[in-house]
Amino acid sequence: MKLRSLFAATAALALATASTEAAAKKLLVITQSKGFMHNPVKRPAPDQLCLVEQQLKELGEQSGVFTTANSQDSITALTKENLAKFDGVFFYTTGILVPTGGPREALTDFVKSGKAFMGAHSATDTFHGGKDAFTEYVQMVNGSFAGHPWGSGTLCTFVNHEPKHPVVAMFSPEFQWKDEIYQYNNYNPQSVRVLFSLDMSKTNPKRPYLVPVCWVREFGSGRLFYTNLGHNDATWKDAKFHEHLLAGFKWAFKLIDGPATPNPDVQAAHHNHSVVAFAAALVGKDASAYVAKAKSNPQWLADVTAAANNVSKAQDAVGAVRDPDAKKTKPEELDAQKAAAKTKRAELQAKFEEEKKKLAAALEK
Repeated sequence: MKLRSLFAATAALALATASTEAAAKKLLVITQSKGFMHNPVKRPAPDQLCLVEQQLKELGEQSGVFTTANSQDSITALTKENLAKFDGVFFYTTGILVPTGGPREALTDFVKSGKAFMGAHSATDTFHGGKDAFTEYVQMVNGSFAGHPWGSGTLCTFVNHEPKHPVVAMFSPEFQWKDEIYQYNNYNPQSVRVLFSLDMSKTNPKRPYLVPVCWVREFGSGRLFYTNLGHNDATWKDAKFHEHLLAGFKWAFKLIDGPATPNPDVQAAHHNHSVVAFAAALVGKDASAYVAKAKSNPQWLADVTAAANNVSKAQDAVGAVRDPDAKKTKPEELDAQKAAAKTKRAELQAKFEEEKKKLAAALEK
């Protein structure tokens, strides 16, 4: 009798294990760099995994949620025939992975058919720019890299807009993280549900606009999860980031639920918060004194926003002036070019100070 029970228990365990393995989702991990190559995707040797591949492999094995197959050859990996083997695709990529004329629509068709797309960090620095841009991809991921004022050493503060959403439930309503954060072109707030954003009142440098960092969306019958975290090696080794990724993957695989309806009103409110934080800090004021006014006086907010945008452009113009590179400049021309840069910088600084005065006046209207 005991022997029968042992056999029955063993058979049940084997059946459960087989069922779990059968249920594991198949994830294609793409870590190809056709543009800038980030450190987490550098393979130590051709036959060794990069940090991203290794961490995702372990996360899949430990959770039992997914298995991984890795590629740094998108032309071969992103075909209709190959994608048919998988339940989802993960991107940590840069550049034009498949040239114009290649079967690029296989990827977006794959997601629209009901499959999962997950992207980290530079997935938004992929397939954009120039004649070879893949517009449907950019529209799907909902953004393209437009610089990173917040570098890898910046301790950023984030606002978690939806702490009960499973994808971000591991984070507090306000939390900090040291990583490089992007700002975007080709971003449409009507397309995605933003889950957390930069808090401009507590992060430097300040900019007068919304900077979303993590979002989800439905695309056709499929789901997309994107997080901009992941530039730093330390992020990839962090247990809370693993928890964030796993939740995002499970959501994209439709193993758990959470809303994906776009939240443009939430984004607009946080955009206004960023405008006020930027404007007040620039003129040495306390932003809290203007928050209520921003909510109750649309015309005042419109005027401050316009003035803040002008200041931001003037500030960027000053920063864009560079001294000549001594290694690339003829010695006899170096002093003259330095003097010209200094003069130009002074002119633009004066313009910046003028715009600051206009901003200060707009705040006090």
